[in-house]
Amino acid sequence: MPEDYRAGFACFVGRPNAGKSTLTNALVGAKIAITSGKPQTTRHTVRGIVHRADAQLVLVDTPGLHRPRTLLGERLNEQVRATWAEVDVIGFCIPANQEIGPGDRYIAQQLADVRRTPKVAVVTKTDTMGKQAVGEQLLAVLELGKEVGIDWAEIIPVSAVAGAQVGLLADLLVKQLPPSPPLYPGGELTDEPEQVMVAELIREAALEGVRDELPHSLAVTVEEMIPRTDRPKDKPLLDVHATLYVERSSQKSIVIGTGGVRLRDVGSRARQQIEALLGTAIFLDLHVKVAKDWQRDPKQLQRLGF
Repeated sequence: MPEDYRAGFACFVGRPNAGKSTLTNALVGAKIAITSGKPQTTRHTVRGIVHRADAQLVLVDTPGLHRPRTLLGERLNEQVRATWAEVDVIGFCIPANQEIGPGDRYIAQQLADVRRTPKVAVVTKTDTMGKQAVGEQLLAVLELGKEVGIDWAEIIPVSAVAGAQVGLLADLLVKQLPPSPPLYPGGELTDEPEQVMVAELIREAALEGVRDELPHSLAVTVEEMIPRTDRPKDKPLLDVHATLYVERSSQKSIVIGTGGVRLRDVGSRARQQIEALLGTAIFLDLHVKVAKDWQRDPKQLQRLGF
């Protein structure tokens, strides 16, 4: 191990759907965080681990900070702020294809209060815009820093989808880490429990192509994951039993679809992702239940893992 080896924690923040999860996956080189076109799809703080010859970069993926309207929203925001206080560097993600708005200013103002932690501004989704527009966004980000009192350690444009400057971003984040031996064993890509990741993959599959009201109202719990006992050793099968919770009966019928078609499609897509994650064949058993107004109920939030 080189003498100047570094290790530490970085987190990406930004308003919902700013590309944080896609960036985490691109840096780690594997699917760790769920991605979706719907805002606020990240619920858990996922740690992705980037192993390099000179460093170990542990990425903490937080939910998007937003003005909360429910108890769940307040808890997600608390989770974000607690993370900021503990990491070595913060990456503030601002999409290239959207003007800086009130949401970005709100986060920047909150970030300005986190004095000691270096902040790297990351202009994401540069593949969606031309060079001139990206350049203008970089200048706008510089101005935003001056406006709220943040002295950016770096400002960098990236495209996680095209892989543009992702390696350079890793270099810039590593530069901010303290000298330290590795924090996790080699080969580990995340410290998330498998059941949490499986639940997130099912939720991602369920969010594909549904109406806007569903993302915030959908929670998934994995009840059990048990190996099928009567299988030969060279053909194992894992039984996965999971429940999807929604807040209203009308949402339940959206998730299930006519004659159960939609739920079967969700199961089929989730199964492929879960088998790739676990490296084994699975039998996926999905049920949909209504937990009325669970986002506003402290007891139900706790039961669903928030």
